[in-house]
Amino acid sequence: MKSVYTYELDAGQQEKLLEIFATGNFAAREVPYSIAAVAGDGFNVTLYSKEKHGKRKLCIQGAKAEEFAVFTVEPRVTGVPAIGYERETSPEMFSPHAGSDESGKGDYFGPLVVCCAYVDGDTAGKLLEAGAKDCKLLTAKATLETGARLRGLLGADGFATVLLRPPAYNRLYAKMRNLNRILAWAHASALEDLLEKRPGCPRAVIDQFAPDERTVLAALKPRGGAIEIVQRHKAEDDVAVAAASVIAREMFIRETAAMGDGLPLGSSNPRIAEIAVEMVRKHGPNWIMNNCKANFKTTDAVLAACGFDRSALPPEGRVARTA
Repeated sequence: MKSVYTYELDAGQQEKLLEIFATGNFAAREVPYSIAAVAGDGFNVTLYSKEKHGKRKLCIQGAKAEEFAVFTVEPRVTGVPAIGYERETSPEMFSPHAGSDESGKGDYFGPLVVCCAYVDGDTAGKLLEAGAKDCKLLTAKATLETGARLRGLLGADGFATVLLRPPAYNRLYAKMRNLNRILAWAHASALEDLLEKRPGCPRAVIDQFAPDERTVLAALKPRGGAIEIVQRHKAEDDVAVAAASVIAREMFIRETAAMGDGLPLGSSNPRIAEIAVEMVRKHGPNWIMNNCKANFKTTDAVLAACGFDRSALPPEGRVARTA
């Protein structure tokens, strides 16, 4: 059983939810960037403040999250039964297809990872039950656990990955000078590897990262160019993309942990620059090339704090991020 459920609520649905909060047996919670958050019996509910296209995200999590979603949110708020009806509401998700997603593109430390996963009617339901979802909804610990389960269900011929550790990433960025072109190459390569294992796969869904779909289409290799390619935003609602999302993040976390204890994820944590400065002072500027995505602006700040600039790096480290 899943422990996290998300919905996109319009203004009218938000009003219904807030009325339930006000009249039900809930304890108020303080959650950053939320307009309302409560705790129920075995679950927490958060309505986030960020609005997009007139809707806000509702997140339900906990051991009894499904119960609240099925018996309260869907009948009284959304009016649409979804949980348990995935085959009826999203039949294409249970047909044979691949899904591709990436992890690490926004993290200063560690690799860039792309995973492409294959599902069909037999595996889709099992992956959903095993917790396949957008990896951003999982903690690091849950990602490691869920990723291992999903890999076991898919089997070795059910997914393919492309792993670009910092040295390879930095060389590729110096050559391509554009993150979206790197991502397109990596997605196309992972898809090609998967199609070699699953030659009958007719379709692939890719979480869209570039404003122009031609970026990916131009990078496709022979097998990938012969099947239907669907690119869309928030594609993690497709089970194949969700599984790929979790596996890619699992691999990223494991790779980053193997580089050293305590390396923070992301790029905004002040500790990231502090650690990089400590290591550059100890090992020299080239440490960045082996452990970081050198094109990030963080590199300039770290080098300046150590009395260097990009000229202290090899040629592949002198290219700053432009896209």
